[in-house]
Amino acid sequence: MKRLRISGFGFRILILLFLPLSAFATTASPDVLFREGAAAYQAGDFTQAANAFGQAVALRPASGALQNLGRAEWQRGRTGPAVLAWERAVWLNPFNQAARENLRFARKAAQLESPELSWYEVVSTWLPFNWWAWIAGLSLWLALGLTMLPGILRLRKAVWQQAGAALGLAVFLLSVPALFGIDARSRLGFVLQKDTPLRLTPTQEAQFVTHLAAGEPARLKRVRGDFLLVRTSRNTGWLERDQLGLICPRATSANRFNSNE
Repeated sequence: MKRLRISGFGFRILILLFLPLSAFATTASPDVLFREGAAAYQAGDFTQAANAFGQAVALRPASGALQNLGRAEWQRGRTGPAVLAWERAVWLNPFNQAARENLRFARKAAQLESPELSWYEVVSTWLPFNWWAWIAGLSLWLALGLTMLPGILRLRKAVWQQAGAALGLAVFLLSVPALFGIDARSRLGFVLQKDTPLRLTPTQEAQFVTHLAAGEPARLKRVRGDFLLVRTSRNTGWLERDQLGLICPRATSANRFNSNE
């Protein structure tokens, strides 16, 4: 029997084909990372716990992992990242009561103010942010379907169809303010470092307007290069990108913020 021989070129091709699979196989899953973080937290290694929970969240954002990430960061004395993690946990799951209690405790201990929310932003906190999109879409299609289908099929519109269409339209209209609230809250961020300088202009040499505490809320107004224009309860000014963590990290990539005016 002839022995199979692989040329150098063929060997390199096999490596290129199977290397990604082996790398994928050795990558820890979010569940494994979560267990590693929990074990490290129990052992008192809060830095390792925060790293493991952070990696788990990066692979699969989950309210429970964010809740534990906040606990690990708080034990490390990092108030800003802890508050941000708990706020993101509540953003994903408003029913996470543990994260809410931790936020109340952290703000009382660090003497931090809560974000000021408008009424439609408060409404958006009643349910997970992605639920509102489903509710709005399904209720609108229900109203349109029950309104238009009988006419298209040349059927007599029944009373229950009229009631269902009215109910669908009412639910859709009630969900619209929540969608606006979600969009507004996505621009909410939290200062990550203590004594963070709020600059008058987006430059390193700019005069400081004031200093912000770690965990203090701020709203993103504009992005210019590596600087963010934010509004706090005290002043409006510029921060560096890495000094503010947004409750919705993708907000800075939105076109409405990419302004150099």
